[in-house]
Amino acid sequence: MSAWQSKEAFKARVHQWAQKLDVEVQVISLRIMKRKWASYTERTGLVIFNVELLDLDPALGDYVIVHELLHFRVPNHGRLWKSMMRAHLGDYETLEVELRRRSCASR
Repeated sequence: MSAWQSKEAFKARVHQWAQKLDVEVQVISLRIMKRKWASYTERTGLVIFNVELLDLDPALGDYVIVHELLHFRVPNHGRLWKSMMRAHLGDYETLEVELRRRSCASR
């Protein structure tokens, strides 16, 4: 698996997905997060990603990006959210399992 080339490349990917998903992202931040891969604040358009994502395969980054951005439209992980994940990423469950495998027990 390869990693992201830079923070800028990751942020550019977030903007690509935001445009595709028609969501308004105002600020993208990458920082150390101990228990999460990402979080968002819809009201302000702030999305924070765990800087550890930069060391992972871009497909896993896409999973986290799409996961968070879809919450701008769907606040839970119900049927609609799952359907949208599948529509954009296909077999997203495989990516989810791989991401969990790489996570510490507290995440």
